Amino acid sequence: MYGYKELINRDKASLDIFWLKDESLSGSGNLPAPEVIAAEIIEDLRAALEQFEGIAVDLAGAGAAQSR
Repeated sequence: MYGYKELINRDKASLDIFWLKDESLSGSGNLPAPEVIAAEIIEDLRAALEQFEGIAVDLAGAGAAQSR
């Protein structure tokens, strides 16, 4: 771990912290209505749940096959 004095004495030392601007958020006024966003999130979550259910079925089948 480096101390403050050691860091500040280095050439071109800077402790400035800044956030990079996300250019994709500059048009936030063009976002769909909140209820549309919520519906899209629900749809994505349902699709993900279906995929996980399929994986669980596959894993259960593989476990049953190994125990035979």
